[in-house]
Amino acid sequence: MKSFFLTLGLAFALMSFTFQAPTDAIVRSLKSASSEQVASHFDDFVDMKLLEKDEVRNMGRNQAALTLKNFFAEKNIKGFEKISEREIGSTMYMTGKLLNNDKGFNITVMLKQNGGQYKIVTLRIN
Repeated sequence: MKSFFLTLGLAFALMSFTFQAPTDAIVRSLKSASSEQVASHFDDFVDMKLLEKDEVRNMGRNQAALTLKNFFAEKNIKGFEKISEREIGSTMYMTGKLLNNDKGFNITVMLKQNGGQYKIVTLRIN
């Protein structure tokens, strides 16, 4: 009987550890619709393409954060729904939909591994 409870306790202890995907924190940030939280995952320089605007390459982290904050406020972003994710070497791609009261916007995020963490290097919203 002791071994049964020991085994059961060990099983519950092991189940409490869950695998966390490298993009989980970024997905949570997008779901919360917090541009500040999303920006905390930016690399030092970010390529950004927003609706009907020219792509800006090598935008500094602070400028990219302000640009994203303005977009979220202007378009009344309420959340995020992840559609797909794939990894190729040290690069990861994630696609989804930014949600608002209207039709929403498609988003593609390219991440590169930097110091053991994935950082956003490209953000495209259309």
